[in-house]
Parts: sequence; structure tokens; C-alpha cells
Amino acid sequence: MKPTKKQTIAIAAIVLSGAALAAFILRPGAQTTAPQETAHGEKHGAAEPADHAEEVQQATFSEAQIKTAAITLAAAGPAPIVPAIALAGEIRYDGDRTAHVVPRLAGMVESVNAELGQQVKKGQVLAVLSSRELSDLRSELLSARQRQSLAQTLLARERKLWEERISAEQDYLQAQQHANEAGIAARNAQQKLDALGAGALPGSGPLNRYEVRAPFDGTVLEKHIAAGEAVKEDANIFTLSDLSSVWAEFAVTAPHLDTVRVGQPASVQSVSSGASAIGTVAYVGALLGEQTRAATARIRLKNPGAAWRPGLFVNVSVFPPAANGSTAAVAVAVRSSAVHTLDGKAAVFVRTPSGFAARTVTLGRSDGKLVEVLSGLAAGTQYAADGSFAIKAELGKSGNEHAH
Repeated sequence: MKPTKKQTIAIAAIVLSGAALAAFILRPGAQTTAPQETAHGEKHGAAEPADHAEEVQQATFSEAQIKTAAITLAAAGPAPIVPAIALAGEIRYDGDRTAHVVPRLAGMVESVNAELGQQVKKGQVLAVLSSRELSDLRSELLSARQRQSLAQTLLARERKLWEERISAEQDYLQAQQHANEAGIAARNAQQKLDALGAGALPGSGPLNRYEVRAPFDGTVLEKHIAAGEAVKEDANIFTLSDLSSVWAEFAVTAPHLDTVRVGQPASVQSVSSGASAIGTVAYVGALLGEQTRAATARIRLKNPGAAWRPGLFVNVSVFPPAANGSTAAVAVAVRSSAVHTLDGKAAVFVRTPSGFAARTVTLGRSDGKLVEVLSGLAAGTQYAADGSFAIKAELGKSGNEHAH
């Protein structure tokens, strides 16, 4: 069917409009696609930065605050480092300050005054026992003292009679011998009680009451006693340890036996928390284990706040003397005290105009005082060397504020 005049005009208008639109689209410099917003308000099609900067943790510190916090600054740079010997270890009780408490007398337990994990003082009563043996020993002491008193009285009487020429000298000498023997018996009975820690006689209490006391200040690690049970004189009823110092015990393998020596500096780092401490090698065993073929060595560590818990796995770094010729020159190094663990990564606090910023770094060799920085920090960069824990604490507070 032949189109009408109106249809012909409409078709022509559509063709012309399409041609005009195509010419506009193909015009040089024309934008082909308009930015579209996503549901989150982001625009697609706009240019994005070539790289995305990692979020940097920053702490604001004025000069006065830096001085108050005793923060010292240093510059990262080249330094000689003696590579450390890395060994695996574990925190253990200080064997010189750990004791198995035994009652030293058999008896029935009347009461227990200490619990697991409790801090106790030297001389504090841990448990009270009722002991028939102790009653016999105290009765023996009382009898010996009475015999000694009577012997002294008789000796004084015989001395007076002999001096007045009433009795013979033989009677006086015999009384003196009896007094000496009574004194020896009394001292012997007293020393038996002293050896058991029960030397003081009760004023009016029962003679069979025996108090088990703490031999030194420490923490109750084990408890094997309960009220109402019978215990033997050699039973291990408590294990007590002074946790103000601990041992970092590690195995020295055969290749390092000639290098690790008593007195060498070493660092200990917790595998779980990253906490570290500096000490010296206090002992290296002379024998090798049959299974490990390694010698046992240990480092004594001070343990304020009981931060080093026995059973904690640690990494031990022993630093041999520089005289052995193993010193290495590294391009960038910082002090070991400046390195912290943030979000599971090693970080150093670098100086900024407003304070400090945490810079993630990759570490290399260390000698306990200095540590090599493989990446993340350029030579000449100023950083917080000492006192940097104050910066970490400030970052922790800032993180909590953001969290709330």
C-alpha cells in the first residue's frame, strides 16, 4: 500500500534526526559514555588514581610531648651488623627459684590456705597438718627442758654444798655431768624440731599442729593436697616458683656448638606476641641429647609483671663477637628498640611535621642492638629510636576512639 503524505513526512523526519545524532556522536572530542552512578554513589567512567595509597597510622605529638615522653630521634642509615644465630626455644621456670614443698612430717590435713596461681610471701602458712610424730617430738623437748632445769638446780645445790665443805667433790662433779647431759638432750630435741620448721612450741595450742610455710616469695604452680586427706612426709603437696625471673631454654645444634658461649648477648622474642627482651647466655650444656643431638642452653630473663609465661615458645638470637670476622655492612639499619609489631607486621615510627607515622618495614639481619631494614625505609629518615612505646600507646588510644 502506498504511504500517505503524513507518513512520508514522519519517516523523513526520523531519518534526518538519526543522521544528526550520528554526526554529533562521531564529532571529535565528544564523550561517548556519560558517567553513571552506582547504588553507592560512585561514578564509573571517571579517571581513577594510578595507585592506591595504604592507610597510614599517625599520632600527633608536639615537641613538648616528645620531651615529656623521653622519645629520642635517630636517622636510619648504613651500619655494621654481626649476623645472629637464630634458634628456637621455650620459656621455663627458673630452676634456682622453683621448689617442691613437702611437709617433712606425715599427718592429716586440717586446712589448706593456698590456691593455684596465688601469690604467697616467705613464711606464709600454706597448709595445716595434725601430726602424731610432731606431738611426740614436742613432748620430748618439753621433758628434756624439765630435766635440764632440774639438773641445773641440783648442780647449784651440790656446788654450794661442796664450797661449804659439806659434801664431797665427787657429788658436785657428778651433778655437773648430769646437767651437761640434760642440756645436750634438750638441744638435740630442739634441733629436731628446727629441722622440720616447727621449732617454736605453741603457747597454749595443741602439740600436734604443724604449719607448712612458703620457703620464699612466689606463685603456687601446683597443688596436690586437700583437707581431710593423709599425706606422707615426702609428698609433693605444692610447687612454688618465683616468676620474677625465668629461663629462656633453647637447643644449640651441632653446627653452632663452637660459636654459642656463656656470656654472649642474646635476644628473645615471643612467637605469639612479638614481645622481645635482651639477655645473656647463662648456661650451655656439656652433653648432647640422644634424640636431638643438641646441647641445652638457657638465658635468664627478668620477668616484671610475669609477662614471660612458662611454656611460651620463643625465637632466640645469639650474637657472636664481632672479632670472628662475620660483621656485615648493611645499607639501612635502625635500633632494635624502634621496631614494633602493628597488625602483625613490623613497623617503625617515622617523624612527621605533626608527630609520628607508622611505617611498615621488612627486616633482615640483627645483632640485638641494630636491625637491618630491607624495604620500607630510606636512609636518612628520622625515626623514634627510644621511648617509642608511648607512640604505640597513643595509636592504641586513637584506634579505640575510632572504634567507638
